Amino acid sequence: MPAKKYTYGNGSRKSATATARLYKGKGEITINGKPALEYLSNNKTLLAEVTDPLAMVQKQKEYDITILVKGGGLAGQVDAIKLAISRALVTEVPEFRPVLKKAGLMKRDPREKERKHYGLRSARKREQFSKR
Repeated sequence: MPAKKYTYGNGSRKSATATARLYKGKGEITINGKPALEYLSNNKTLLAEVTDPLAMVQKQKEYDITILVKGGGLAGQVDAIKLAISRALVTEVPEFRPVLKKAGLMKRDPREKERKHYGLRSARKREQFSKR
């Protein structure tokens, strides 16, 4: 049995990393072996955010996508998945790049968690100041 042909893209956000594989299909999305809606704990808003790159290029029903995602929380993982899908789409069809870039889907969000500093409770939180 010949292996299915796919294109892939990698994405990351905060401490989450995602790899997306695009296959020709009918629009099914699986994340870490589960259906996307089940993995995103039935949150339709997050699912809509994951499918943003496909909606931008009107290809929601043309690709099956399998995603492997590790690290971070749900919000960071969703952003990593979005970037991975966008990069995979551009690898598949380079003409999609201007559309996705204008929508801001081709850029990695560089913001990371700031480290805890010596003498403080967290990165910036301090003890309450007492005048007396």
